[in-house]
Amino acid sequence: MARSFLQCTDIPAGELDSVFHQAAALKAERPRGHPPFIEGQTWALIFHKPSTRTRVSFEVGINELGGYPLYLEQSQTQMGRGESVADTAKVLSRYVHGIVIRTFDQAMVEELAREGSVPVINGLTDLLHPCQVYSDAFTLAERWVDEEGEWAAGLKGRKVAFIGDTASNMAHSWILGGAHFGMEIALAGPEAFRPGAAIDARLKAAGLPLNYTFTTDPLEAAAGADVVYTDVWVSMGDEGERAERIAAFAPFQVNDRVMAAAKPDAYFMHCLPAHVGEEVSESVYRSERSIVLDQAENRLHMQKALIVHLQEEV
Repeated sequence: MARSFLQCTDIPAGELDSVFHQAAALKAERPRGHPPFIEGQTWALIFHKPSTRTRVSFEVGINELGGYPLYLEQSQTQMGRGESVADTAKVLSRYVHGIVIRTFDQAMVEELAREGSVPVINGLTDLLHPCQVYSDAFTLAERWVDEEGEWAAGLKGRKVAFIGDTASNMAHSWILGGAHFGMEIALAGPEAFRPGAAIDARLKAAGLPLNYTFTTDPLEAAAGADVVYTDVWVSMGDEGERAERIAAFAPFQVNDRVMAAAKPDAYFMHCLPAHVGEEVSESVYRSERSIVLDQAENRLHMQKALIVHLQEEV
């Protein structure tokens, strides 16, 4: 079975520097072109959720690597009419060289990888968003890489304050990814949105410590943080709860007061799209400390690096 990237711990810690270095090289080489690492390959992009950054970055990235991206909405496949995940995985494995899937259920992504014979990349589920966290970690590693060129070393011991919906796929991914990178994760949100047992079980299964803390005080979480991170309060599928969520999360806006509790050189991060004026104030979002556009750009470079890395393992 081909190696896949379904959660942050699927890349062993000893290979992180290689992936980050590959992303940096691809980024540097892009203006003049780089070798067609997957020349002649076709990668299926299965999207059950709409997207801007995930779809565009993967389509452009696969094309720039020399491959062909085949975009498949749920309505365009028999999965939308009841065909099993197992049959879909087995059939697609005979047609394509890799699969990117953006869907709801993490179990579906894991079954697709288990039943197929080509690499599968998790483009997002309701539980996890590992491509985003790896791109974010790379964005930080660019700023913290040490003099010897060790990328992952710069992440160790750093504190990320995640404020807002701490039961979201982004919060889960920072918990899991942060432990994998050796980072400290401090979460702040309403008590009703405390992270659940599912993410603790994944930490335990990966042999990682419970590296995170939870509080209902955003200033406590932000204190001494190297990074302050947030996401939208109303994710796809939660639109029916919009009024209740806005009311619950109102005290957890990332604003100047929250940023003042973090380190003076702390960065503000957001996976986008942002609802400025809700989860983040205009003053923070537009500030020099905000690196949200660098995060968005680095989706392209990191995802290309992941594809190349998985190819090397096949």
